[in-house]
Order: sequence, then structure tokens, then C-alpha cells
Amino acid sequence: MESTSTMLRKAMSVILASTMLAAPGLTESLLIEGIDPATASQPDRGATKAEVIQEFGEPAQRLGPVGEPPISSWEYTPFVVYFEFDRVVHTVAKR
Repeated sequence: MESTSTMLRKAMSVILASTMLAAPGLTESLLIEGIDPATASQPDRGATKAEVIQEFGEPAQRLGPVGEPPISSWEYTPFVVYFEFDRVVHTVAKR
């Protein structure tokens, strides 16, 4: 039997999804100054460190690893790439 919190999360997901489908004009986009999302190239989630180097070259700076699981980051001019072990988990555009 599902817990109350699991059932509540599922219900909220259905309500949120149906609201977004029913009123697509009410959704918002986050625009970051100076970055064109159509042309911004960033590493894909799940890419390896070797793949990132192959596509984007050596980073300006390497930081970490810190914590458990070990999270490290590589700084490039337009973005920072975060890795868990050897895989990209997130990329953040710099301002």
C-alpha cells in the first residue's frame, strides 16, 4: 500500500501537469542576459570527463572533489560543469 505522502506527490504531479497542458500561455521561461539558449552549447548530463574535454577542451580551472559522493567542478568561460565521480550531473551558465 502506498504511503500518504507518495499518493499526495502523485496527485500534485497530475494536477500540475494538467494545469500546464490546459494553460500553456501561463508558463514562464527564464532568460539569462547574454546567453542565447538556441546557440549555447553545454555538456550533456551523463557525459564523461573525457567526453567533456574532447568537446570543450581543457577547463580554465578544476575544483574538488568534495563530499560523498565526490562532487567536483570544472570552470569554463561561459559555464561551470559539475561531476559526480566521472559523469556530468549539472551544468550552470555563468553571468
